[in-house]
Amino acid sequence: MLMLQGKVALVTGSGIGIGRGIALQLAADGADIVINYRSSASQALETAEQIRSMGRRVLAIQADVSKVSEIRRMTEEIRAHFGGVDILINNSAVDPMDDFFEVTEETWDRVIDTNLKGTFFCIQACAADMVKKGQGKIINISSVHGVQTMPRYGAYAASKGGMNALTRQLALDLAQYNIQVNAIAPGATEVDKFSAINPNHSVEAIGAQIPLGRIGYPEDVAKVVAFYASSGSDFVTGQVVTVDGGSSTRFFLK
Repeated sequence: MLMLQGKVALVTGSGIGIGRGIALQLAADGADIVINYRSSASQALETAEQIRSMGRRVLAIQADVSKVSEIRRMTEEIRAHFGGVDILINNSAVDPMDDFFEVTEETWDRVIDTNLKGTFFCIQACAADMVKKGQGKIINISSVHGVQTMPRYGAYAASKGGMNALTRQLALDLAQYNIQVNAIAPGATEVDKFSAINPNHSVEAIGAQIPLGRIGYPEDVAKVVAFYASSGSDFVTGQVVTVDGGSSTRFFLK
């Protein structure tokens, strides 16, 4: 059963990584997909071609979600092509690791503008279409760093903690329009940049510390997104669910 057939989903930052996994899962469940990317054009087009091979309509749009003008341009293009969105996945993020005293204003602004400001204004732009349709699903991709974090993640942790609070606030503000707003907080997940983020740790070493015995994969997050995007979550809003194999149940990782 294609539980998302007839729906249009925008997944920001979906050329690579978790966003790509989400886009493919939603397409498998029947949705037409808008792939947003900032710089990963070749990967985004490859993902679009894979989705097209499933028989879904797909549109790839380059836009930097840290800039409100580009968000508005993107949503206007989506309206012209698809008539608006039914499902919004806010996945775009940057996550530099800097020692506390080395964080610059430029780095802080880039992280907050992409991860938090971009989320807010993507929701504002897309919710206008959802109000007209009388329903909508918004899923924010947060992080375990919004609650339990590690050294050198100051700006990123602040942005994801803010996203969690924003999720609860907008769930309240948009409930009157039958729009559900939820968030998913992935833990350690194997993506293309894994080695760069964890230069001293292997996938196997980190997986051994996770209660379920392995690291996460994009499809683990994507399956939970698919639930939140479906009618099965119609009475669920304002929630932040952790997808981390049980890591957050422990006091610390070795």
